[in-house]
Amino acid sequence: MDIEKIMESLSKELIVSLKAMSKAKDLDEKEAHSRIVKNVSESLGVFFDLAGEMMPFDLDDDDEDPDADERDIPF
Repeated sequence: MDIEKIMESLSKELIVSLKAMSKAKDLDEKEAHSRIVKNVSESLGVFFDLAGEMMPFDLDDDDEDPDADERDIPF
């Protein structure tokens, strides 16, 4: 599965749930929506934590020369 699509879907669900919670009049309905918001937020948090852990291993820097550091060291 595509992580970006999952995160986008979770973000959309979070927005929908927040809007529904703000429109709810009954306390039980508000509580139900708040639980959905909490669960979706926690799910998004898992992906953000994973992305934060993966940042040091980002290999998308194709423009950089991997041997540049070795040539710049004076001996």
